[in-house]
Amino acid sequence: MPPLYLVQQNTKIRIRNRRVQVEDDAVEPPQVLVSLPLAQVEQIVIFGNVGLTTPAVDAFLEQNSEVIFLSQRGEYRGRLVGRVTPHVPLRRAQYARTGDPLFTLEMAKGFVSAKLSHQRALLQRHNRERADPEIEAVIEQMRAALEGLPRKTALSALLGAEGSATAAYFRGLRRLFDAQWKFEDRNRRPPRDPVNVLLSFGYTLLAEAAASAVQTVGLDPYAGFLHELAYNRPALGLDVLEEFRPVVDGIVLWCLNGGQLTQADFTPGPPERPVILGEPGQRRFLQAYETRMEAKFTHPLRGMQFPLRQCLIEQARQVAQCITSGEPVFTGMGFR
Repeated sequence: MPPLYLVQQNTKIRIRNRRVQVEDDAVEPPQVLVSLPLAQVEQIVIFGNVGLTTPAVDAFLEQNSEVIFLSQRGEYRGRLVGRVTPHVPLRRAQYARTGDPLFTLEMAKGFVSAKLSHQRALLQRHNRERADPEIEAVIEQMRAALEGLPRKTALSALLGAEGSATAAYFRGLRRLFDAQWKFEDRNRRPPRDPVNVLLSFGYTLLAEAAASAVQTVGLDPYAGFLHELAYNRPALGLDVLEEFRPVVDGIVLWCLNGGQLTQADFTPGPPERPVILGEPGQRRFLQAYETRMEAKFTHPLRGMQFPLRQCLIEQARQVAQCITSGEPVFTGMGFR
């Protein structure tokens, strides 16, 4: 089931007769905005000032539904989760593999290769009719970077190659946006233009989906290979996320170049938040994101079509198989 996204401020989640109800308490009696059977709610994503009653918290914990808390602008704040999956042998093997430099390097190469291949494919797809020579040069640079990945013998060298190729990718990506959006480069903390606001928003949503996928298969989302281990950083979730980043890039392109979002959806803000996406724009972007996440793709190893959200789980399952087998050969989705 897709997540339940809640963006309207000053609302409250209650449980009534085994149904999840989102109510607007600003009116009397409270107005019901959403009403769904509890059994159909697997994940709730809350933006900003949305409250939960204690019975709602109890009900979500009882059926192991996940509640993700984001700021009003989409920054991650925390999550409410139920029981941890009892996969002790798998997690022991995972921790052992993260201590093996060779295994770590080979897994990291797989993640980087999958990411750069998807980024390159996105540029190729959008440049077929444009035939922009600058984008073609970036595509060629990324091809060379991909060919050089097998020769990297240290994680630092791999990260350097990944960083250079990704910087080139964004130079190509910016040429696909209309000039009105003033997208010059990837920036964040805070994002300074509408494109970066949406990229950060989408990547946050995707990071939570990837972390959930990793937990679904029994792995520890905080013990990864490509991303450095750090407190409260879901390194393995971010590893799995990498090849799916261009999914968000494509959604942002479609929303801004296709008119689903306009300049009116963005307003100037204070220095710590210079560009603000309004609630109506948030809802339309979330709708576009969910539509894309429900699109089906053929998984390269399973040979079956799955919604993109399920593909995240299948890729996390592949990581688990690499860990248990001791063979660090990660295969990307092969997006075209």
